Amino acid sequence: MDIQPFTIAISDAALLDLNTRLSQTRWISGIEDARWKEGTDGEFLKRLVDHWSTGFDWRAQEARLNRLPQFSAQVGTQKLHFVHQPGTGPAPLPLILTHGWPGSFVEMEAIIPLLADPGSHGGDPQDAFHVVVPSLPGYGFSSAPMTKGTGPFEIAGLWAELMTGLGYEQFGAQGGDWGASVSTWLAYRNPERVKGLHLNYLPGSYRPPLGADQPPLSDEEQGFLDKAAVWGDQEGAYAKIQGTKPQTLAVGLNDSPAGLAAWIAEKFQAWSDCDGQLEQAISLDALLTNISIYWFTGTIGSSFRLYLESRQRPVHFTAGQRVLPPLGIAQFPGELPMPPRSWVERSFNVQRWTHMQHGGHFAAMEQPQALAEEIRAFFRPLR
Repeated sequence: MDIQPFTIAISDAALLDLNTRLSQTRWISGIEDARWKEGTDGEFLKRLVDHWSTGFDWRAQEARLNRLPQFSAQVGTQKLHFVHQPGTGPAPLPLILTHGWPGSFVEMEAIIPLLADPGSHGGDPQDAFHVVVPSLPGYGFSSAPMTKGTGPFEIAGLWAELMTGLGYEQFGAQGGDWGASVSTWLAYRNPERVKGLHLNYLPGSYRPPLGADQPPLSDEEQGFLDKAAVWGDQEGAYAKIQGTKPQTLAVGLNDSPAGLAAWIAEKFQAWSDCDGQLEQAISLDALLTNISIYWFTGTIGSSFRLYLESRQRPVHFTAGQRVLPPLGIAQFPGELPMPPRSWVERSFNVQRWTHMQHGGHFAAMEQPQALAEEIRAFFRPLR
């Protein structure tokens, strides 16, 4: 595998174009006191756009991100961007971390050193990992698929090839959001290679085998399905449009940075453990670094495709199909609807289930120390 060093280098012309577009934003009028009830709060968005234009220093963020050991490699038909941080310890375990939407590889920035070099961050060097953080195809600096058919199942195949190319025959897998779907398929398809699977979210499409020959739904399981249905009705419009008509939406968001910021910020506010105040969980600079990567790479449209492609092969299992590697779950209180353990045990080999004290959907950004400690604890007996 031809692996090349990668450096983020956004042109001055792109920065100028962004600031010009931000200065020409056509603001809409809103209903008084709507706040976040009907989408992104207008006052927050104006403050966010103003900070993006006048207070946010992309060059500083770029320089910081470039301190991460980044690479690119051709894997099949895809050019993949990834961080590869070798571990510091007596026997680091390879670990591939996968982000989701509307995140990017920067979700993992804070947790990478905690996992790669635990001895320098209050941990035991015995728990070190060789950390690999790819950008999903069509996200950030990974090329977008040019033909149909690249969903989480296929991406799992790319990840297996990438780990082989890096010289890692066995490894652990971790993720949330789309990272949970990709990691689940990775473990299912490669049970002899994946030593353990750790998730902080269950794939939204996950369905175990159900029917007359299976145990009946418990009250707790039915309660989860009811809650998930209500959540989907009230909060799931984004997934419906991204999974059915993504191109129409992508045109507007790819052309308007304010529109892009509104679309992404809404999800960070709704899905973080922030008591309605996003900056309690994620700073404006961290939010804008993530949004800027979507903007500068023009990948909001290609990022949507996972919603469409995943509908062709959702994470459904039939009788006899099981994800064999040990599974650990970190359940954060601000997460989207999560199933009970019994629901997951119908298809997974659940070995650890921890209820975390704080944090939401973007756990690696919100609570990197707590998540890192939980990942270390799960993999400790699997080394």
